[in-house]
Amino acid sequence: MQMKTEELTINCGRPEAESSAHTDCHKVIMPVRDALDVISGKWKLPIIIAVSRGHKRFRDIERSIPKITSKVLSKELKDLETHKLVKRTVYDTQPVSVEYTLTPYAATLDSVIIALQKWGIQHRKKILGK
Repeated sequence: MQMKTEELTINCGRPEAESSAHTDCHKVIMPVRDALDVISGKWKLPIIIAVSRGHKRFRDIERSIPKITSKVLSKELKDLETHKLVKRTVYDTQPVSVEYTLTPYAATLDSVIIALQKWGIQHRKKILGK
C-alpha cells in the first residue's frame, strides 16, 4: 500500500518489498503511535476543546462534555498535564480554587484537531449520506 504524506511517499507494503520500505513505514508508524498514545481515547480531545473554549474550572469542563464522569475527567486531566498540554493552577483562596488552561504546547494540536474535524464531517457524510 502506498501512503502519501506531505513530505514523502512511504511504501508500507508487501513482504517482498525492500527493507528500506519497512524502515520508511516504521518511521511513519512510530510517531503516529506516540501521538495517539497522548491524544487517543474518547475524552482527551473533547477536554482540550472544552478548555480551549474557556471552560477552566473542573465543574465547567465536566458540564461542557456530555456523559463524562468526574473520575474519568480527573484522570484525563492528570494525563494531559503529564504530557504538558494542560496546566493546573491552584489559587490560595477560601475555598481553594483550581483552574485548567492549555499550555502553548497544546496549540501544536490545533491543525490536528481541525483536520480531524474536517475528516469527521466528510466521513459522516459518506457513511450516513448527510
